[in-house]
Amino acid sequence: MKKLAEKSTRTRSWFDPRFAIGIALVVASVVGVAAIVTTADRTSGVYVARSTLVVGDHIDVGDVNLEHVRLGGSEARYVTPARLPREGLLVTRTVQAGELIPLGAVGTRAGESVTSIVVSVRPTLAASVVAGSAVDVWAAKKTGSSQFAPPGVLVPAASVVRIIADTGLMATTDGQSVEILLPKGMVGAVLESVANGDAVSVVAVDAPVAGAK
Repeated sequence: MKKLAEKSTRTRSWFDPRFAIGIALVVASVVGVAAIVTTADRTSGVYVARSTLVVGDHIDVGDVNLEHVRLGGSEARYVTPARLPREGLLVTRTVQAGELIPLGAVGTRAGESVTSIVVSVRPTLAASVVAGSAVDVWAAKKTGSSQFAPPGVLVPAASVVRIIADTGLMATTDGQSVEILLPKGMVGAVLESVANGDAVSVVAVDAPVAGAK
């Protein structure tokens, strides 16, 4: 009878809940460590400058090396295969040989032929002129202290990048500042017009659709 009682006691102690909890904690710890190691081991394909890249250089797949590196949450800051378009990219600031190519150091090839400038326009912009609008830039040449010649189109079919809100002491009620994208060949004429104090206006190319809000 005594032996039977001892056997029963040993059987109950084998199923001690504390033992099961201990096993569960060990398994959870192993799984957690494995997840951390897997995450730390994950690499991303990023382009590296094969030689020093300077402003104005073109970047194509054949001009750079693809390296697999651990970036963690920084992958979005660099040029990856998914971010290198077929037509390539244009370097906007120097990247040293062997350096990961930051997105902030490159631009699209469109930058070769167009650029953006900020101009003050008057009167205020029409409600239909928003970022992305196609517009004509008009200018009325200043002929006296408050006299202007008839206006004419200075830049046809430019694009609005953004409308800048004037604040503080610089705020006015008779005009606005707007950033426009235009061909580089037109920049000189626009800057000359601004320097001369001409009245510059921006007019939407397309009339809004009736009923559009």
